[in-house]
Amino acid sequence: MNTAATTGVPLLPATGAWQPGDPPGRRNWHALDRPLALEAGGELPGVRLAFETWGRLAPDASNAVLVLHALTGDSHAAGPAGPGHPTAGWWDALIGPGRALDTDRWFVVAPNVLGGCQGSTGPSSYGPDGRRWGGSFPFLTQRDQVAAEAELADALGIGSWALVVGGSMGGMRALEWAVGRPDRTRALLLLASPAAASAEQIAWAAVQSHAIRSDPHWRGGDYHDAGPGRGPHAGLGLARRLAHVTYRSEGELRSRFGRSAQDGEEPWRGGRYAVESYLDHHAAKLVRRFDAASYVVLTEAMNAHDIGRSRGGTAAALRRVTATTLVAGVDSDRLYPLPQQAELAAGIPHSDRLRIVESPYGHDGFLIETDQVAALVRELTA
Repeated sequence: MNTAATTGVPLLPATGAWQPGDPPGRRNWHALDRPLALEAGGELPGVRLAFETWGRLAPDASNAVLVLHALTGDSHAAGPAGPGHPTAGWWDALIGPGRALDTDRWFVVAPNVLGGCQGSTGPSSYGPDGRRWGGSFPFLTQRDQVAAEAELADALGIGSWALVVGGSMGGMRALEWAVGRPDRTRALLLLASPAAASAEQIAWAAVQSHAIRSDPHWRGGDYHDAGPGRGPHAGLGLARRLAHVTYRSEGELRSRFGRSAQDGEEPWRGGRYAVESYLDHHAAKLVRRFDAASYVVLTEAMNAHDIGRSRGGTAAALRRVTATTLVAGVDSDRLYPLPQQAELAAGIPHSDRLRIVESPYGHDGFLIETDQVAALVRELTA
């Protein structure tokens, strides 16, 4: 067995989740004053949401913007890496003075999603009994996550959002805000997200969840206090490798890596191709900063996404949206392809034509092509 003593490399903690006692960074917290009723039944007590803000809320609270992150994002949408924040802001180019979300004008709020692992209540959190939730953490849906975010908005004194914006999983929650709480969503930007998870998207996600649950260190989700090197790192890393292939386009991988071997390695003699090294790199990065059980909980919530559930179907649900809306898809996205965004643009009453983000990068284009996204934000906030 490899250990820190035999390899000279420190073993990773069982989870990459933010833990009480870690530097808070720019986070604030809001604790719900009552248990959160869940769509699947039951309730979740002791809910806290971590969030970050930029700018100043206007006296009439009319300038609030809600920014919602994707699967492995968090509340740190803008700002440098540093104590409490292992990575720089994932949309840093959009948020700040003079940027599309100009913090001299807008009060920007970015919560860490319920079920996440960077300060909000999730499987790595301690429950009311003083023990980790672990494998007993309840099943969540996007509607539960938005219900918690609505409690946060109430606490901040925000009756309605001037703009709600999100991509991928964040777009699912943004759409849920606009359908479920139309009076609280005045403008809406949906990026690379669907009205409902498709069979293929559920299948990709299910394989990732199985990879994590198949790890011998999974322990039914109760691994968080197992000690360094004893978390389901291999399963989480495999899930990330699988996901990352769907996040990028075939053309980008072909042009960037082709069939090249990794420098100094020979694939015919146990070495890796360059694209394998690339996937290994992204797997290792995620394992250091994320929690495997949160990955499962959030993936299952994405699979449950269906805006038309109990609302008379997709078309009827989309007709509830009153927000001025822009829907955009990435032309090379093979995970959430353009027809899914076309359905949203056609079905939302106050939506303009479908906008196309041109990018070779696939699904990740909504994070990478910040100039094009900034233009959409400015159009909605002009």
